[in-house]
Amino acid sequence: MPDTHTAVALPQFNTLTARRYRRWRHFKDDITRHVMAFGGIGVIIAIVLIAFYLLYIVLPMFRPAQIEETASYPLPGDLHAESLFYAMEEQHEIGLRITAKGEAVFFNTRDGLAQKVLPLLSATKATVSAFSAGDPTQRIIALGLTDGTVQVAQHNYSISYPNNVRLITPGIAYPFGETPIQVDAKGKAIQGLGVQADEEQITLVARTEDARLILLNLEKEDSSSEKMTFNWVEREIDLVNSNVTHVVLDIEQRELYVADDSGFISYFDISKKSDPRLIQRVKAVPEDVQITSLEFLSGGISILAGDTRGYITQWFPVRDEENNYTLEHIRSFDAQKAPIVGIAPEYFRKGFIAVDADGNLGVYHATAHRAVKLLHIDNARFKLIAVAPRANAAMIENAGQRIHFWKITNEHPEISWQSIWGSVWYESRAHPEFIWQSSSASSDFEPKFSLTPLAFGTLKASIYAMLFAIPLAIMGAIYTAYFMSVHMRGLVKPTIEIMAALPTVILGFIAGLWFAPYVEHHLAGILLLLVLIPAAILVACWLWRQSPAWMQQKLPEGWEAALLIPVIVFAIACSLWFGQIVESRFFDGNMPLWLGQEFGITYVQRNSLIVGIAIGFAVIPTIFSISEDAIFSVPKHLTTGSLALGATPWQTMMRVVLLTASPGIFSAVMIGLGRAVGETMIVVMATGNTAIMDMSIFQGFRALSANIAVEMPESEVGSTHYRILFLAGLVLFVATFVFNSIAEIVRQRLRTKYSNL
Repeated sequence: MPDTHTAVALPQFNTLTARRYRRWRHFKDDITRHVMAFGGIGVIIAIVLIAFYLLYIVLPMFRPAQIEETASYPLPGDLHAESLFYAMEEQHEIGLRITAKGEAVFFNTRDGLAQKVLPLLSATKATVSAFSAGDPTQRIIALGLTDGTVQVAQHNYSISYPNNVRLITPGIAYPFGETPIQVDAKGKAIQGLGVQADEEQITLVARTEDARLILLNLEKEDSSSEKMTFNWVEREIDLVNSNVTHVVLDIEQRELYVADDSGFISYFDISKKSDPRLIQRVKAVPEDVQITSLEFLSGGISILAGDTRGYITQWFPVRDEENNYTLEHIRSFDAQKAPIVGIAPEYFRKGFIAVDADGNLGVYHATAHRAVKLLHIDNARFKLIAVAPRANAAMIENAGQRIHFWKITNEHPEISWQSIWGSVWYESRAHPEFIWQSSSASSDFEPKFSLTPLAFGTLKASIYAMLFAIPLAIMGAIYTAYFMSVHMRGLVKPTIEIMAALPTVILGFIAGLWFAPYVEHHLAGILLLLVLIPAAILVACWLWRQSPAWMQQKLPEGWEAALLIPVIVFAIACSLWFGQIVESRFFDGNMPLWLGQEFGITYVQRNSLIVGIAIGFAVIPTIFSISEDAIFSVPKHLTTGSLALGATPWQTMMRVVLLTASPGIFSAVMIGLGRAVGETMIVVMATGNTAIMDMSIFQGFRALSANIAVEMPESEVGSTHYRILFLAGLVLFVATFVFNSIAEIVRQRLRTKYSNL
């Protein structure tokens, strides 16, 4: 019988064509592997470079101050005359020394050579018995004389550029006349003095040799005429202790502080010059301790009191609930152990330099509450200290009649862990607070760089967004992946994933300009949605279960959710309509106003509710997509096995599917949280951008990302403000990196687990 089987040709693997094909495929595999590896490594390198760049910008804020002595020379001018005061102009090239002989000696700070010596007492034969200087920005000096008069002068510096070379010409002006001002009509010697002046008036407080304290205010009546005329107010101030050691006036000439030899500070209100009023007398130092120095901090609000222990204490008036001011001890600095002999406040920052009797110098910042630098620089006792207007140089006279000139590099003294993350008691505040306020229109403003309210705002936005997004995204993912029909899933899933491509600036625009006003005018209806929509869904489900079997059978399995669309739309319409009736009848037509009047709940139009919903819509596609993939990828044999053992579909979902997919769902939530933490445009456009710490859903906030977007274009490159914005970016970078890393680790574990099934 013939063989009916047909011979089948076997594939030939060793032909030239087959070998070429294998080589080409192997080449493509190698190229793809290397490209993917290069891309992955490139992403890692980019992330590392971003982190290093952020650190490069941020780390200079935490570098310690650098102090370097650049010159040391004998006293310029008369060596036998006692020094009363030192100052420098802005470029710290020209120094000023005021002597007890009434001379102003201008000298070169590099070598100490005197450039100009000007007499200050040419119009009198009296000698100097006291000295005081006003706020350093005004450059006013006053010399108390033995005949009860006071000579007021002002040191000035004019700058010119002959032959393109900077030339600084110092000089002395007399804004209130060259003739000394008669303070004490009895002609007693002035032994203590305080002075402040501006263009229109001058206030002098003098202690005479017979222990009287006299306040004198001169206000210019007609400054346009050649001869100045003054409105003269003189008043003697009553003291509990007449042994006055220090007298200081604030720059506004409204407050007077008087220290005595018993360690008390008397706080006077002199806003009404004809009627000085004692507000408070406080014990500033312990017993057997004396006040050795009393100076105003920059801005004229806080006073710094140095004592014989080496302590420096900061005080300023605090207003209570009844609008009364009391002098409060704010903070202490105890880095130095010898008596403080001089305090030189910086001109424009809340920092100061202090020197003690043992030759130690300390650089401090008051608000940051830290000693920026402390070092021993001389074995001789210090006498006087002056700081340059830009706080980049200091000049110190010691007991050996020598001047030490120091260069200072201290760019960011206001930055400390306490000032960034802790509660800080700022000037003119009633108590310590967390405040971000980086700019102001006033010159006496102190920047407040607390990142705590910004981090709080970021977490607040994320929490409310996740509260809105997680239930909708995960519940939708569960139904879509497990209960919905395949055809309907093919419509729903891509539609929701396309939402991720919607620019967040569009969501922020809609939320800020349309949704926020709409919610404000329909607040009752919006809140009713939380009740009516679930109730409507439950009622619709119950009615569907009660419907005839033939009706249920006509609807294909997995399409039940389509019936809920008109139900939800109807519930929303009813809620908004019924909300207007409720708001009109029970809340006087304005529920936000009613909340404020009845419960003190402030309603801000652009608030956390608006931002939570808007960011929630932005992160829902991410959470939904990853969660749906995790649920849908649960092996079918697990679900069919559970159903075969008698479990219901719901029991299978809760006890098998969700437990198996839980790592993927957790990964989705973490990625969504990372997206919410870093969200910028929605937060910028849909919240009030107020840096407050309030968990109320009706209050706004300011987030780290929004703060960077708003303030970075206006910050000065290299400034503290600029660098701390980069620190905020670094905090966000670390937070999102941690969230995404945890999510990726969980996702990889999920893949590894299911690869073995």
